[in-house]
Amino acid sequence: MTAPLVDFAAFSAASQLAIAVFIGLAFGFALERAGLGDARKLAGQFYVTDFTVLKVMFSAIVTAMLGAYWLARLGVLDLARVFVPETYVLPQLAGGALFGIGFVLAGLCPGTSCVAAATGRGDGALTVVGMFAGVLATGLAFAPLRAFYASTARGSLTLPQLLDLPYGVVVCAIVAIALAVFRIVERWERRAA
Repeated sequence: MTAPLVDFAAFSAASQLAIAVFIGLAFGFALERAGLGDARKLAGQFYVTDFTVLKVMFSAIVTAMLGAYWLARLGVLDLARVFVPETYVLPQLAGGALFGIGFVLAGLCPGTSCVAAATGRGDGALTVVGMFAGVLATGLAFAPLRAFYASTARGSLTLPQLLDLPYGVVVCAIVAIALAVFRIVERWERRAA
C-alpha cells in the first residue's frame, strides 16, 4: 500500500478528522514552545533582530520536503497522488501582499494568531477576529472578484517542473540553501549579541 493512505480508505472520516485535530494541536504546541505565539518575537524577524521564525519554519519546510522525497524514493509515498494547489500568479501575488501587510501590522500570521489567542493573548484574539472578518468580506464580495481570482492560471507547478530539474537536484539545492542561510543567520545573531 502506497501513501497517501486516505486514498485507500485506510481511515474512516472520523479517524481522519481526529488525526487532523491531533496534528493541528501538535503544530500549535510546537509553535508555542518555539515562542511563536508572541507578536514581539515575530516582529523581530521584520526588524532583523530575531530569526526564530525563519529557523523554525525553514526547518519545518526542509524536514517535510526531505520526508516526502525519501518516502517517495522508498516507494512508500506516491508523490503523483499528493495534492498540489494550482498556481494563479496575480491573485496569489495580491494575496501574498495582503498577507504580508497583515502579518506586519498584527505581528502574527494565521497559525501563530490562533496559538496566541488559545494562550489568552488579546492581540492573537483580535487578529483571529480580523482574519475571519476578512474571509467573510471576501466571500461576500467574491462575485466581482471571480475574474481576477481565476486570472493568470498556470496549473499545478512544482519547483522541479518550473526549473526543469530532477527532484533530487532541487532537494539538494534547497537543503544547501537552508544550511547556508542558517549559517549566515547564526553569524548575524552572534554579531548582534
